[in-house]
Amino acid sequence: MTFQEAFKEIREHFMQADVSRINEKIAVQINLTGEGEGIFYAEIKDGYLSVEPYDYHDRDLLFIVDTKDFIKIASGKMSAEKAFLTKKLIIEGDLDKAMKINEILKQQ
Repeated sequence: MTFQEAFKEIREHFMQADVSRINEKIAVQINLTGEGEGIFYAEIKDGYLSVEPYDYHDRDLLFIVDTKDFIKIASGKMSAEKAFLTKKLIIEGDLDKAMKINEILKQQ
């Protein structure tokens, strides 16, 4: 799997999320490791979601995760909590905002 293939699949899952009730800015950079490794970001701002394949230097959070595991998280096949507790998902930054991202991921 290439990064472009992984990003496309993850983006499709993310774009289904309803973020209309989130009125604050939350910016997450996701560093995918392993097969299909690469970097992308997801930003929620004024109830709108953007997911793009770029570094995000002014981020609130950084997720470091294996590509296959993040696809499972994005598709709802693995919970972010389980991934975090088993050290498959490393989170750096504002943990309050990470909890909000987790609620969005649970919609999938």
